[in-house]
Amino acid sequence: MAAEDEADAAAAAGRGRLQNFILYAARSMFLLFGSDEGRKQWRVLKIDRSQPSELNIYEDPITYSKSECKCLLEQLDHENNGTGGLNRITVCYGIVGFVKFLGPYYMLLITGRKKIGAICGHAIYAVTRSQMIPLSDSAQSSNLPFLGAEHRYKRLLCTVDLTKDFFFSYSYNIMRSLQKNMCDGVPEEALYETMFVWNEFLSCGVRNHLKNTAWTVALVHGSFKQGKLSHAGKDFTFTLIARRSRYFAGTRYLRRGVDDKGRVANDVETEQIVFCGQPDEIPREITSVVQNRGSIPLFWSQEARRLGFKPDIILEKKDNNFAATRLHFEDLVNRYENPIIVLSMIKKQEKKPRESLLTEKLVDAIHHINEDLPESDRLIYFHWDFQSICRRRSTEALALLCKVAACAMDLTGFFHCRGTPTSDDAIIDLLNDDSEQSSDISQTASSSPQRRQKGVLRTNCIDCLDRTNVAQIAYGLTALGHQLHALGIKDVPEVDLEDQLAADLMNFYREMGDKLALQYVGSAAHDKIPYKNNGRWVPLTLWPGLQRNLQRYYSHAFMDARKQKAINLFLGLLVPQQDKPELCDLDSDQQHDVGRSHFRKSLSVGSVTYESNTDVRTRRNVISELLSYMNLDENDKSYYRSIHKH
Repeated sequence: MAAEDEADAAAAAGRGRLQNFILYAARSMFLLFGSDEGRKQWRVLKIDRSQPSELNIYEDPITYSKSECKCLLEQLDHENNGTGGLNRITVCYGIVGFVKFLGPYYMLLITGRKKIGAICGHAIYAVTRSQMIPLSDSAQSSNLPFLGAEHRYKRLLCTVDLTKDFFFSYSYNIMRSLQKNMCDGVPEEALYETMFVWNEFLSCGVRNHLKNTAWTVALVHGSFKQGKLSHAGKDFTFTLIARRSRYFAGTRYLRRGVDDKGRVANDVETEQIVFCGQPDEIPREITSVVQNRGSIPLFWSQEARRLGFKPDIILEKKDNNFAATRLHFEDLVNRYENPIIVLSMIKKQEKKPRESLLTEKLVDAIHHINEDLPESDRLIYFHWDFQSICRRRSTEALALLCKVAACAMDLTGFFHCRGTPTSDDAIIDLLNDDSEQSSDISQTASSSPQRRQKGVLRTNCIDCLDRTNVAQIAYGLTALGHQLHALGIKDVPEVDLEDQLAADLMNFYREMGDKLALQYVGSAAHDKIPYKNNGRWVPLTLWPGLQRNLQRYYSHAFMDARKQKAINLFLGLLVPQQDKPELCDLDSDQQHDVGRSHFRKSLSVGSVTYESNTDVRTRRNVISELLSYMNLDENDKSYYRSIHKH
């Protein structure tokens, strides 16, 4: 492609996206000047301050040059000279949203950012600073009748620290997987309504006023890490993304199980992207694989006592038909297609029934759901008692899990896009968040056959943290072997546990696991994988686990209630009202309905085609092999056959 054509393509991809902002204030209004990445084209947003309890926003339709902006600022400063002129407030990088408590609206801005990676040339940023600015002036704010309560709500909202694991992109739909971005175009506005955009509520006012998303950024919460790894002298870029759902979100003992709409607590989508080349470039080939974790989809809770590290598990007796559980798995099919592989790592037998209560109930639920499904669509359920297996075969636990993961990979596959020299433009546009460009390119893209992931591995333990991390590491290792083989870096589709690559990948997953644990329970994750010391597996000492248990206990006893209220306020589930009790917490965890779309059965989208995995074993053969890794006795085997009966 000629240099001028590349420049035109980049300009087209960036059109309409504002990345740099300067906020000015006059007595009657705020003026937000926004520019593209090159600061060549500027637009103006006017925010009325005369009625700060109302949100009145106007977007100037004119696009200004830098010199024209300077003239406009001088003119506006002159017009407002009698009321103090025009004052520069701050430089910022996007609007998070607007929020109202009992008095005026507040504008939430990103005032600091840090580039943490890139996907196909699209930069990904973390929030490093944020600022909340009232639309009212100081005199108006001091006369509020509910000034004390107003300040308490402000402090509560600020408990949600945007500098802790929130990230965004101006030009890449980071709230969606690579496969969805490249294959399934959606309208721009619909992107904010997905389960992984945490500021959907805060930004809906400004988006509804403007009918666009040029001024706001979509914040994703979870974890993002990217780095360069190497095998046999060949470098590749490894990216690990965790997207935490905003549905039924919160802290451990206050958010357990499933809600009435089938949304589970601690629902996290993990995506592993591998490609050759630099992140700021468009790769010729790219691969990704997605897995999921989430709370056990039943109505259950734990007695939140201040004493005791292991509160009793309480199973609620409602929903005998498992309607909410069914909704949850239907949602997974809508998100990932079939098959849905459920890997449960909780205990099956205990002297005092605790986790085993959930095991029995989950088996009943899946059996009940599978009775109404054709064989090809049935849930594939496996129980792998992590604690029991580690007691008897601790040094083999990870290797056994990798075998389980290999069977799951045979069932779901992974995403692999192989571009051609003439399709770089297509990849750029497919990853662009402009739905019109996405639809146009489906008719012009020149791309060779791709593999597509169909289905997902869903893992759970009790908290979906410590034991689940080990399972996700095993699946990530298995996927990495397939990804590197597809890219031509490895001759065989596997990574040996003794390989340095395995250690590198574990470090990525450990860091992700620690972040997810801090968000949900208030401490880093318990590392369940023994460390290697002089070539030998060495069990972990007791102290790190005890220390983290104490951190979790403290977090629950003294911090979680306030943290939960802050999350509810941020997500719009707690709406302050003057005639309501202060800091009231809602029983319902969602006020925003999420429709369940019909899942796409076609194996083609536009002109993008997929090769079928003809070498992959049949569903029945894989299930049979998977059962052999479960370490079952004869009674167990008959029990599993009843679940997966043909």
